[in-house]
Amino acid sequence: MDPSLIEQSLEALAARVGDPAPLVYERLFALQPDARALFVGDRTGAARGEMLAMVFEVLMDLAAGGTTGANMIRAERVNHDGLGVDPEVFASFFGVVAQVVRDGAGPDWTPQMDAAWDLLLARAALVVGES
Repeated sequence: MDPSLIEQSLEALAARVGDPAPLVYERLFALQPDARALFVGDRTGAARGEMLAMVFEVLMDLAAGGTTGANMIRAERVNHDGLGVDPEVFASFFGVVAQVVRDGAGPDWTPQMDAAWDLLLARAALVVGES
């Protein structure tokens, strides 16, 4: 996998959308309505923004073949379980992010980016499944 394709897609997203957090959480809550209650205390959106930034870092590390991202997924899987987050909700978040990146990149999205994201999501799913 070429991590630069993931980076380019994130840059295209940022250029076209700016802050993608509202789009990510809107999509998450549409797919997983019960997840909204988990963020009731996040009135400013700061926790959502920090969580999304961490997910981008994790995904970039996974794309580059690092181990930090995988370890972070494993640790956060346990943390989220302790918060009562359904394993399906946790696992679905990476796909939600990918969908927002695809949509947000618009015409800058390429078949190569699509293939890179498919591989990245498969890696993330393997790690989540190990947790």
